[in-house]
Amino acid sequence: MSSAIGWGVLFWLLACRAVFAWGPAAHRLVNNWAVETLPAEVRGFFEANRQFLIDHANDPDAWMKKDRYERVRHYIYLDKYGLFPYLSLPHSYREALARYGSGRIGRDGTLPWQVGQYSLRLTNALKARDWEAAKLDAAALGHYVADAHDPLHTTQNFNGQLTGETGLEQRFADRLVEHYTNFLIFHASEAAKISDPTERGFEMALEANTWADRIILADRQCRDDLPDYNDDYLDRFYAQVGSVAIQELNGAAHDTGSYWYTAWLNAGRPELPSR
Repeated sequence: MSSAIGWGVLFWLLACRAVFAWGPAAHRLVNNWAVETLPAEVRGFFEANRQFLIDHANDPDAWMKKDRYERVRHYIYLDKYGLFPYLSLPHSYREALARYGSGRIGRDGTLPWQVGQYSLRLTNALKARDWEAAKLDAAALGHYVADAHDPLHTTQNFNGQLTGETGLEQRFADRLVEHYTNFLIFHASEAAKISDPTERGFEMALEANTWADRIILADRQCRDDLPDYNDDYLDRFYAQVGSVAIQELNGAAHDTGSYWYTAWLNAGRPELPSR
């Protein structure tokens, strides 16, 4: 096996370690809530396409089946770069590559840069008045923004596999949300312009990362003396970290709306179609 092929296989195997972030219900919820945050001048277009944005909220997860490099765009292992706030990791993609190389940056995830890239894609689609592309890019951008608000997608212990709690991500980001959907209250503030889309991507990930240890510890405590991860476990887990899920999902909705609004502003405020 050549070294080039061997490295490619190794990169793929390492990338495959990561599982999905928020479950499908959470991603649909974020895109749905994000429409509510928009100011009147842009809301009409997104309101008319709300169902489209909801239906395509999970497209980036589906892309993993066809694009082997897609998976690394959904996370960033911040704790591979020292201690919070991880100052050794440059937020400039070019500088990060120069310092660590494409192999390591790829293995440890590129989520904040993907958020910045999709913000630019949406801007360009709106500027070109390519409304179909704009709808798809807006839906996908919402997905990546929501991933940046998943605390477990900012740590190498994303699935509890390093602390004997394998399956943690599915329990927090999927089961918890599905089980307590009726208790998830929308209270996101109105969308606002984002000055630097990539930098905001890092800010979201850093903010979410502060909750990772709490979620990991809560999972261990809530499983104590129970035969499995049953409904009693979920009740305990929600009591401890349900507020974190609500806060991060609302934050994701606010930021998604803000990215949509920012893309429209940066595109020169084009007149949006009614549908």
